[in-house]
Amino acid sequence: MVARKFLVRHDDSDFDVEYDTDDGFEVFQFQLFSLTSIPPEEQKIFGTEEDRLVSGDSDLASISDRLRLLSVNDEVKEEGKLVDQNAELAKSDEEFARMLQAEEEALMFQQFVSSKDNSQMETRIRPYVDQVLMYEDPNRQDCARQTVPVDRLEEKALVTLAKEGNFKPTKNEQDHAFLLQLLFWFTQSFRWVDAPSCDGCGGETTASGMGVALSSETLYGASRVELYRCNVCSRITRFPRYNDPLKLLETRRGRCGEWANCFTLYCRTFGYESRLIIDYTDHVWTECFSPLLGRWMHLDPCEGIYDRPLLYEKGWKKNLTYVIALAKDGVHDVTKRYTRKWHEVLHRRNLTTEADLSTFLSNIRRELRQNLTSQVIAALEERDRNEAEALERDLHSKDDSSISLPGRQSGDKEWRISRSEFGSDEICSPSSSSCPVRKCIDEHVTKIYNAFYPVIAHFIEKACSKSRAIEVLKIFRRILIDLKQSPFRIRRASVNTGSEGAQYVFHQMLPSFGQLLDALFLKSELDANGRVDIYLAADPVKTALALPVVFHALDDVIHNLSMCHNFNKDSLNWPLLKLNRICSGLVIASGEELPFGIVTSAFDGTRMSKWEDPNGARGCWIVYKVLGNKMHELVAYELMSANDAPERDPMDWVVEGSDDGGSNWRVLDKQTSQMFKTRYERKTFKIRSVGFLANAFRLRFLAVRDALETSRFQLGSIDLYARS
Repeated sequence: MVARKFLVRHDDSDFDVEYDTDDGFEVFQFQLFSLTSIPPEEQKIFGTEEDRLVSGDSDLASISDRLRLLSVNDEVKEEGKLVDQNAELAKSDEEFARMLQAEEEALMFQQFVSSKDNSQMETRIRPYVDQVLMYEDPNRQDCARQTVPVDRLEEKALVTLAKEGNFKPTKNEQDHAFLLQLLFWFTQSFRWVDAPSCDGCGGETTASGMGVALSSETLYGASRVELYRCNVCSRITRFPRYNDPLKLLETRRGRCGEWANCFTLYCRTFGYESRLIIDYTDHVWTECFSPLLGRWMHLDPCEGIYDRPLLYEKGWKKNLTYVIALAKDGVHDVTKRYTRKWHEVLHRRNLTTEADLSTFLSNIRRELRQNLTSQVIAALEERDRNEAEALERDLHSKDDSSISLPGRQSGDKEWRISRSEFGSDEICSPSSSSCPVRKCIDEHVTKIYNAFYPVIAHFIEKACSKSRAIEVLKIFRRILIDLKQSPFRIRRASVNTGSEGAQYVFHQMLPSFGQLLDALFLKSELDANGRVDIYLAADPVKTALALPVVFHALDDVIHNLSMCHNFNKDSLNWPLLKLNRICSGLVIASGEELPFGIVTSAFDGTRMSKWEDPNGARGCWIVYKVLGNKMHELVAYELMSANDAPERDPMDWVVEGSDDGGSNWRVLDKQTSQMFKTRYERKTFKIRSVGFLANAFRLRFLAVRDALETSRFQLGSIDLYARS
């Protein structure tokens, strides 16, 4: 595999595109299609420097990393577009000049209104310098480590990488993925407190002023104690604002200060270079240095959002002033990472001058580094210079207009509205209206579905009753539960088969489960006492990826089996068996939710995920391109409703096929007024037209169940089935 990154210019937009030589030029064109909506057959790609037409893999291999994309339909307009582009560039230059002028004026104004000393900065920053040093305490780190389900988070991290096709990640990739799982786990395990519940009756409380901290509270840094009166029993409940993360490991509650304080300790516990980030407009979060990205990465534990530094200015509509990063070896002003309106921010920075602030922070850095070796100091200073250059470089970079950022999610709704940080009930996480081409890593799903055939066929061959067959399948399910609950790297489970009953039948049928065990990367072993051991046969990550799929598939088989009126050879078809599922294709969509509602979530075979289009209620689409351009006759497809929000379910849609990779489409099925009655409900639809072979399929969703209630579309899963 050879990977290259290209910067592709189309109209007035630039797109970063990764090209893998193993995928080939056709996939590269499909990626461009997903970004620009120009079909492959209408694309004209040129090398920017060479101005040479690119028509295949060999051209890409010998050309620069900057490309220009035209549509054959637009080529005649190119001359007029160049004029427009030049005018746009002139306009951009004028805007940039105005911003620079505004910055100069703000700096001059700052000289007159700023304090002549740094006492306010000293008062604000110095306590945090002492606080971040707590994160280096081995005792605190040991206590933190004991509260984390490390094995489970490592499994989730590796499965996340596997879903992207990365089964052999580097250490940097594993560390990066684990950090994100640590963030998601922490967001679920810590509790936000607006007003604490009554210590006596558990009722709701109302703020009742401040109290004097007790010695047991000041021991853990609680200099402030909020008092709340119960609305039911009038009892006073104390809410100490602890600053020691050791105590927060116990209480596991608070507001943004407590959340970021405790989460930063967790990050340091697992070896990540970490900073506590103080926003002077009243918020706190974390940054970690990512060797994978080669830069500092923003992580907000309250929101569960990462690497979206414009969240506060763009999503929350904050008017930022100072954003200060504090770590064991330095304090930095990182405000420029979090704004694209630096000229406006400068007007609000009046506590001190920029020069005095820089000197003040440099002095603190010198203090923190005074006991480090010269080599370590040199490396830190080099990283500081690289960061400063990146902040300046990115400050005037163009914002990605395809990414929508949410308003604040943590805290009471009225409180968020009062702070003007409330966005929308509909937009809860970052979303993208520009979905890249993604590959479905779902061959294991198809293998699992197919592997139920020999099991069901054996039941019928041996004339098992329906109830006995269900009993045997439930025994297998209990084995899977034992496997799921065991450490993922050494998974193992056993069952004593006995000499009668369902367990004995399971023993007799074990060979028919062989294909299913293979699909789960497991193997079985029968000892002399009749005990069956089932354990890992290959990479444990592949088993971890497949287990959720088989659970949900098995539940469906048991349900459909219970609904069978006559359990015989005629049962070896839909809906009990779902054979020849199409897999491993490339997929794009009109939009997706980041990071959990991406388009491949519709094809991963589990109920735990879903595809979401944040603007899809009044129309959205998904295109599936078959692996290797293989031609399939679609005979059926199945859609599953997602976990919540029935108003977002699809109601009207059209299924189309293409025999030329997506240039022309033929309607294969159309549905209107469909209603999913329950969550995770599967609906199967057979294709009436026969004989049409296609290498691409498109589903156009025209309406959701209630577009007046939502702007969003969601779907739990999509399964496409071909003729054998």
